[in-house]
Amino acid sequence: MASMERILLALETQGAGGESVLGSIKIAVMPIVKVFTMCALGLLMASKYVAILPASGRKLLNGLVFTLLLPCLIFSQLGQAVTLEKMLDWWFIPVNVVLSSIAGSLIGFVVATIIRPPYPFFKFTIIQIGIGNIGNVPLVLISALCRDQSNPFGEYEKCSTDGTAYISFGQWVGAIILYTYVFHMLAPPPEATFDIDNECVPLKSTSMSDASPEQAPLLASEEGVISTAPNTTKKWKIKDFFAFLYEKLKLKQILQPPIIASILAMGLGSVPFLKKQIFTPDAPLFFFTDSCMILGEAMIPCILLALGGNLIDGPGSSKLGFRTTAAIIFARLLLVPPVGLGIVTLADKLGFLPPDDKMFRFVLLLQHSMPTSILAGAVANLRGCGRDAAAVLFWVHIFAIFSMAGWIILYLNILF
Repeated sequence: MASMERILLALETQGAGGESVLGSIKIAVMPIVKVFTMCALGLLMASKYVAILPASGRKLLNGLVFTLLLPCLIFSQLGQAVTLEKMLDWWFIPVNVVLSSIAGSLIGFVVATIIRPPYPFFKFTIIQIGIGNIGNVPLVLISALCRDQSNPFGEYEKCSTDGTAYISFGQWVGAIILYTYVFHMLAPPPEATFDIDNECVPLKSTSMSDASPEQAPLLASEEGVISTAPNTTKKWKIKDFFAFLYEKLKLKQILQPPIIASILAMGLGSVPFLKKQIFTPDAPLFFFTDSCMILGEAMIPCILLALGGNLIDGPGSSKLGFRTTAAIIFARLLLVPPVGLGIVTLADKLGFLPPDDKMFRFVLLLQHSMPTSILAGAVANLRGCGRDAAAVLFWVHIFAIFSMAGWIILYLNILF
């Protein structure tokens, strides 16, 4: 009994920032519990017992979130928070996203070399370890954390606005990484499919007409244009060149609605005159920003319901095997975050971070501590390994509930 009293007394002693250990645990765990609860409700809605969120419904909900609700949230929050001076101060956020992807990919390469995943999932394993969720899950966590009145970051409005702005400022870099590096790394094997055990494996000599759009040479249509129109004017040649460049760089895939919203918010918010016309409460065009804020508030519950519903199909048949799946979970959730902590600590020591901005540092740390990116799963689905990516996403997000709570507790005690 006496030993139990000593344990409780130790837990109630003041920790970093004046918070008791129990208080720190509550602040860190409560956002995770809220996220888990809403995901569980989405899972229930998608189950055969309720069947309100079937696959088609989840697809529509996901489309609504990424096409409308998330861009509205980014535009309203980032536009209000950003200025030209702040953008210059925030330069390390996109750099941190790049460093996170590089460090994670190097760890993924080492892990994949050691465990030797089944063919052809070597690069797939690297991506599942190296690319974390830098946007959606951190936005949800920041929103849930800021709603807690005992959070150490201050009042809800400032906490939520700053946190959302920091996270949104790094999303455009994440999208470029996803639709260039990840898209290339998840290219199908020479057999042109990840289903290597299938008897109907296409031959390498598959005709161009039978190839999928992402496998067909990008020069095919351009060669037709050039060969059939040798006397094309200079104007049309320039137009064809930009069309080819647009297709070659896959700008259509990079310029997703959240990225467009980020660019617009940074462009308009960094110009004082335009900022006053759009983002201030008494501005003539503030009605548009206010409408975006209302729509953006629906993003958090909708994306969590969709995520929970999507996980219902996750642990299905996968060719990865237990060993590879467990290695991905361990590396992504337990090996990558300490490296990220080292990167952020070094950047702070070198003076790269704004002084006395705890939320800035917290967001940087979160970018290294998240589960595998859901959008990386979408790219995997496009490349033909969506079923295996769904299995990884399911188990990584399940175990991330516990790992994120632990890392958040550590980060709060370091920062405060």
